[in-house]
Amino acid sequence: MSTFKAPKGTYDLIPPDSAKYLAVREAIAAPLRGSGYGYIETPGFENVELFARGVGESTDIVTKEMYAFETKGGDRLALRPEGTASVLRAALEASLHKTGNLPVKLWYSGSYYRYERPQKGRYRHFSQVGAEAIGAEDPALDAELIILADQAYRSLGLRNFRILLNSLGDKECRPVYREALQTFLRGLDLDEDTLRRAEINPLRVLDDKRPDVQKQLTDAPLLRDYLCDACKAYHEEVRSLITAAGVAFEDDPKLVRGLDYYTRTTFEFVHDGLGSQSAVGGGGRYDGLSEMIGGPALPSVGWALGVDRTVLALEAEGVELELPATTSVFAVPLGEEARRVLFAKVTELRKNGIAADFAYGGKGLKGAMKNANRSGARYAIVAGERDLAEGVVQLKDMESGEQTAVGVNEIVAELESRLG
Repeated sequence: MSTFKAPKGTYDLIPPDSAKYLAVREAIAAPLRGSGYGYIETPGFENVELFARGVGESTDIVTKEMYAFETKGGDRLALRPEGTASVLRAALEASLHKTGNLPVKLWYSGSYYRYERPQKGRYRHFSQVGAEAIGAEDPALDAELIILADQAYRSLGLRNFRILLNSLGDKECRPVYREALQTFLRGLDLDEDTLRRAEINPLRVLDDKRPDVQKQLTDAPLLRDYLCDACKAYHEEVRSLITAAGVAFEDDPKLVRGLDYYTRTTFEFVHDGLGSQSAVGGGGRYDGLSEMIGGPALPSVGWALGVDRTVLALEAEGVELELPATTSVFAVPLGEEARRVLFAKVTELRKNGIAADFAYGGKGLKGAMKNANRSGARYAIVAGERDLAEGVVQLKDMESGEQTAVGVNEIVAELESRLG
């Protein structure tokens, strides 16, 4: 037994369960790749200020959850708690917005880190797939991303998820709402930290999950009642495009999301089978983020979907993914000559796109066939000295138990024919 364990709040992805996570990542990425989004990968850590400015200094992510540290050279860095700020930073640094082909459409997949109280569906290390469309203000772009996420979830077989939709306004109408909300919040019985947060960013208070706070927010003013005409028209167009695509959603006037950079469209994917950690993904428009981190004005929109919670949602619905077999053929050699011949055949099978494995370690027939069974292979190739002297190998169907002799030089073609 190892004396070391995975850090608290983290997990290891181990076969065969890890195959589910790979399948979920692939399913989420597939619609993006077919819609003009290119893959981007950023470092696991960034300058602390990138997240302080972009995510928001008053957010729980920055004040309580971010893993921040100082390097030997004196740099202040943080493990990335989310993906958008990093992706936008990388796009600006590489001047992708200057190529003239806007929006810049990017997707990513990776691990993120937040110091939170561990529980099912909430980890200190978690996996997300995200998408960002940078440099265009267009309701069709917001709708596209929501539709693509819906498409990804449905391709996995998920059905019991809901899309919550709201508009957070813009720099024209949000200040009026902010003042009205602050006036309302000052009249409530809130603790000092919450009141302080209300002065910095009152919308964050609406996102407070504590029941005693939510009870007091019942009559809070709603942002939708303060939207300017431009934001109303923009939001109606997003709603219209999503509806026309046959994607169902629910208007949620209290939906805020936990990051400061959102403007106008904001949305969340929730699954009611996950208990308190019901959000499986979400995102929205962030038109001012580029300027917050020192770039030019680049209106943008994006989302991130949690791989961990998507897997939990699949389990809650009892959805079994059709996963490709890790091994289709398992070779069992009996003797040194058979080891050389069958190892060459396994290599040839792999070159021809057939998943094949080999009985390593010189095990006897009984032990090697146990390994063949455990591998899940549909066929086993067995050969000894007598078989090779006759120029054949034994091909065993692991489902029916039927065994036939096949010529050594014909075995690859025979398996290609049987496996399709």
